[in-house]
This record gives sequence, C-alpha cells and structure tokens, in this order.
Amino acid sequence: MPLSFRFGTVGSPKATPPKPGGTVGGITYAASIGLDALELAWVQGVRVGEVTCASIQQAAAETGMALSVHAPYYINLNSDDEKWPRLRQYLIDAAHFGNLAGATDIIFHPGTYFSRPAEEVLKVIIPRLKGCVDELRAAGNPVTLRPEVSGKAAMLGSLSDVVEMAKAIRGVVPCIDFAHLHARLGDGAMNSYDEWMSALDFYRKSLGDEAMQHLHIHLSGINYGPKGEKNHLVMEEADLDFTNLMYALHTAGVRGRIMCESPVLEVDALKFKQLWMDVSGEL
Repeated sequence: MPLSFRFGTVGSPKATPPKPGGTVGGITYAASIGLDALELAWVQGVRVGEVTCASIQQAAAETGMALSVHAPYYINLNSDDEKWPRLRQYLIDAAHFGNLAGATDIIFHPGTYFSRPAEEVLKVIIPRLKGCVDELRAAGNPVTLRPEVSGKAAMLGSLSDVVEMAKAIRGVVPCIDFAHLHARLGDGAMNSYDEWMSALDFYRKSLGDEAMQHLHIHLSGINYGPKGEKNHLVMEEADLDFTNLMYALHTAGVRGRIMCESPVLEVDALKFKQLWMDVSGEL
C-alpha cells in the first residue's frame, strides 16, 4: 500500500548531481532517495519552453513523480487595475507551461491586503481569480490553482481567505502551509494538536470530505517575529511541533502531498516522511 502522503521538495533537491542537472536531474535524484513529489520552483519567472517541459514530463512519468509548480512571487490578486494584466500573466504562464510539464497543481502567493479589510479584498480578487480559471479551462488546461496560506498577517492569505477562494471557484483549492499558519500571527499560536485539528476541521466543514483526500501541504521549520514569518529553518532549529501535526493529520484521515521548504530540502523531506511513517504506522 502506498503512503497516504507523497513527500517531496519545493525546488530540486540540494544534492542533485550536476549531470543531467536541472529539473530532470532533480526528478531522477529525488526518486533515487525515496521521494515521490517535486514542486518546480518557478518563483522568479516562467523561463521554460515546450521542449524542456516535454523532458520534465517524461522524467516524471518514468519515475512516478508527482509534479506541482510554485508560480512567480510577483503575483498579487489585489494589485491595481493597471498592473493586474501583467501580474495575471505570471499565473497563466505558470499554469500553461506547468501543465505541459505534467504538473497538476499550481501554487501561488495571493498577494497583499494593502491595509484593506479581507472581506473587501475578497470581493475584488475572487472575480479576478475566476477569470484565470475560466481562461485555463477554455484552453483545455485542467490544473488546480492553489492560493497558499501566507506567513504574515498583513498579507492576503489567512486560512479563511484561501478557503473562501476555494468555496467560490471550482478548480481553486488551498495550499496549506502549516509553518506559515504557525508564524502568521507572530505569537507562536497554531502549534498544538488541538489547534491543528481545529484548522483541519474548519477545512473539512468548508470544502468537504473529498478535499481532505487531496491536501497540498508546505512544511518546514520557521523563524518568526511579531509581524509573522521571517525565514524558513531546518527541522531541529524550529519550535514547530511536527510530531503533533502529524498526529493531527493522521487522526483527520487526510491524504495528499507534503512538500518541504526547509533550507536542507531533501534531508528534512525524508525526515518528515519517516515521522509520518512512525506516527501513522504506514510502511
């Protein structure tokens, strides 16, 4: 029986050999060390063509690797009207070339509130995001768009925000970054079994049982201050209670992918995999 979760890294593993190198080398190396998911880190821009995408898709098919894409950081669903078409194109390009590369999920940072209330901002961004999905579907592109929970309270992307986007638009499903959830309020909250269970229960009640079988999770240690996230940390340097998080995921009966964003990508990804096996009893 396969594990309930696939485990992988956001970006190619750090120890990917120089030949063949690149994403294809990252896929091959990740598979060789026991990982079965990879998120293509196109965070500075989408700089691939169809030939490269075809080679990525082939490597993933040969290794059984599940692929996702982290779209460019520049996307901001709440940008002003003048900037929106350009920023929108980053998401469309990530989805287009991600689909060609064999990725099923496109993760992106939804943007910022610009000091406006969340309720007001959601009225602006939901129609914009729906327009993106409509364009992709019209082109025959089936990818899931996943707005990510953000690590700062000033940024668009509370758990409630991303759930509201998903409730409003078919084809939009959150990316839950549990490190960001822990850091977001800057007070060390969201770090107990009961708090994790509360978040998962909210997710289930909002989006249904089926959504619980396709979670896309980002995970790492995290350094934070009063304003939220500062930087990612290796597992041992963090105060995040990984064990109780795994127990909560196990109790909730969820499935999906857990993608590591630690500074030591594959090292901690494999530790997360082992911790899941220890907690769940899966082999």
